[in-house]
Amino acid sequence: MPPLLQEAIKVLTAAQGWAERCPAPLSLLALVQWELATILQYSGGQKDSGRLPGFRLRYVFLVWLCILAGSWVMYLHYSSYSELCRGHVCRLLICDQYHKGIISGSVCRDLCDLHAVEWRTCLSSAPGQQVYSGLWQDKEVIIKCGIEEALGAKARPDSAPRRELVLFDKPSRGTSMKEFREMTLGFLKATLGDLPSLPALVGQVLAMADFNQDSRVSLAEAKSAWALLQRTEVLLLLALQGKEHTARLLGHCGDLYLTEGRPHGSAHGTALPTPLRPLLPTALLRALQQWVGPAWPWRAKVAVGLLEFVEELFHGAYGTFYMCETTLANVGYTASYDFKMADLQQVAPEAAVRRFLQGRRCEQSQDCTYGRDCRAPCDRLMRQCKGDLIQPNLAKVCELLRGYLLPGAPAALRPELGRQLRTCTTLSGLASQVEAHHALVLSHLKTLLWKEISHTKYS
Repeated sequence: MPPLLQEAIKVLTAAQGWAERCPAPLSLLALVQWELATILQYSGGQKDSGRLPGFRLRYVFLVWLCILAGSWVMYLHYSSYSELCRGHVCRLLICDQYHKGIISGSVCRDLCDLHAVEWRTCLSSAPGQQVYSGLWQDKEVIIKCGIEEALGAKARPDSAPRRELVLFDKPSRGTSMKEFREMTLGFLKATLGDLPSLPALVGQVLAMADFNQDSRVSLAEAKSAWALLQRTEVLLLLALQGKEHTARLLGHCGDLYLTEGRPHGSAHGTALPTPLRPLLPTALLRALQQWVGPAWPWRAKVAVGLLEFVEELFHGAYGTFYMCETTLANVGYTASYDFKMADLQQVAPEAAVRRFLQGRRCEQSQDCTYGRDCRAPCDRLMRQCKGDLIQPNLAKVCELLRGYLLPGAPAALRPELGRQLRTCTTLSGLASQVEAHHALVLSHLKTLLWKEISHTKYS
């Protein structure tokens, strides 16, 4: 038997053993086995001629490689799924504490007693933060729940009590309503800065806590509201409540909360499965995103909404917020192509970012990074991070829009659009430039895009 054919048999035998341990398309494996048997029979009959059926052998190897690649992707998918998707753990922890009377909330009874909250697709990107699509009261919702403390305890039997002691330790029994109000105000000042609008935000927090509207906040309600405030996204949802570009907070139970359903076009909509993304070049990923995404005029409308969202984050009623992960994964939109921020978990208050950077030791600017891309310069002489970010929100968004808007843009518009986006990406985060200059650049961009689509059906 030719050595090459012997090697093929060895490889196929190893593949069969591996396929028995991992998910694999067994029908294709059977096809390969049938083809290999045919080759062996054929090569045996042609022994005298010494000819190897090269075409069939190449076909077998091609099919085998497809099986190997498919099995590997499925293996990665299932292993990452078991790591990332632990909604059942989250539900058990929350309901355990609800039945003990430690926490409360508008969703608790439906979640734990009536089982009327339907958990659907897992959307988690980190084990400690569980994210699922779901259905509640006939509405599409997103369910979010943190299980960091339970994971830290490595799922020991005492993980639930540990979580209740760490997360739901405030306020303590005997705290008066006045003390809880002052406690909440102090937390908001530390997180957002000393702003005159904070008492109104405290009122929103207390209204959220008093979900049954009995004009009093019980200890369980106060503990749940306090735990929710530790979630940056919940704080942002309350601060930006009423803004058209963010989802609404629909309900909660402890620190588990429900928001409006995920908008179209976000990472878990049109994007490729997570295991496939590292295998493809960035340029090809962008091309696929544009191919499966909306037409250019719709993209222009989404971009206008994204620029408006940047305005909302800049010097709003509750201070300035920084976008610390600027990717297409967060660019969502409604059925009518109005922009909706798909995820607020990487949006941070300016005060929190400055507190993180203040006095931080550094050797280079990479050491002064909050989140994924909120980066400040490093003072090499003092070896400390500076306070101003290198790139403001607008510059990062414009860098994103260059790849999102320029491909497929009308020929007459492309040169001017490209010039304005290039100018925008060079903006600095220095406080001296942030005010008038940023507002002017943003206004010009919005005007240019809106002028192009305002007289069409896409407006």
